[in-house]
Amino acid sequence: MSYRSLKTVVRESTIQGRGLFAAARIAAGEIVAVRGGHVFNRETLDRVAPELGPAEIQIGEDLFIGPLDASEREGSMIFSNHSCEPNLGVAGQVMFVALRDIEAGEELTHDWAMTDDDQSSMECHCGASTCRRTVTGQDWRRPDLQKKYRGFFSRYLEEKIRTLDQTSFNGVLRGDRIEGSFTSKPVAGGPEATASGP
Repeated sequence: MSYRSLKTVVRESTIQGRGLFAAARIAAGEIVAVRGGHVFNRETLDRVAPELGPAEIQIGEDLFIGPLDASEREGSMIFSNHSCEPNLGVAGQVMFVALRDIEAGEELTHDWAMTDDDQSSMECHCGASTCRRTVTGQDWRRPDLQKKYRGFFSRYLEEKIRTLDQTSFNGVLRGDRIEGSFTSKPVAGGPEATASGP
């Protein structure tokens, strides 16, 4: 169901369970994995999740891609564990690409903030110096991560981020968020409104 590059191998991970590792050097921008599976809605996810656990990726507000039964789970997984300093990013909805050159033996990871939009929370064991310690399904909302991974979130999350940015911008234009106060200041040729800060 999912594609994993021939330059990768699945084996035990010090981060969590099994992980995806580079079996050979992988160049920046190279396709490492493509997530496959069935496309289904939240109602179906709620039905299969108790048996399969977290095995899907959200690709739309009410759309997910993943396995529908236990016999498909292994083949649908890409085994990319979370890291707060990942070497993979998302291109489009389901394609994972190398963010930098990756040497043989390195574990292939992505920051789950690039793909997850849910209410989950887990303790992080990635070991990165920048480890957040706790990873949540709402980390994509963090401005620091939006800046760090711009262009490498799933298309679904990129659109949500863009919508949030536009909503904030439009709010300022509509006057929903006015900081400071406006005062009139006489200027040669007539009065001019100027803003004064708090």
